[in-house]
Amino acid sequence: MTIFFQKFESVGILIASIIAYCLFDFSWIIFVVFLLAPDIFMIGYAKNSKFGALIYNIGHNYIPALIFLGIYFMYHNPYMLIVSIIWIAHIAMDRMLGFGLKEDTGFKHTHLGNIK
Repeated sequence: MTIFFQKFESVGILIASIIAYCLFDFSWIIFVVFLLAPDIFMIGYAKNSKFGALIYNIGHNYIPALIFLGIYFMYHNPYMLIVSIIWIAHIAMDRMLGFGLKEDTGFKHTHLGNIK
């Protein structure tokens, strides 16, 4: 039941990030092109599962995206806002689909359960 609520929460975050992106009237082409960009953090799995999980989890938690959002508020750089909103949308989309933070035992083992 907890996983259901985490996925449902992620739906809300995804919707909120899409609404925020829409309100700022940014390019939807950029949104679509870069929505999967955070998946580059899977590259760590080329070395091994433990390193892969570490690198993947760095790119798939909200802290880096929120740092970019903070930079936007400090310097009013719209590119930082674009990056942060798309990054947040990506993380929410992944978690909504069940792709959570990775365990170091393998790519398919996440904090939301095993990927089937």
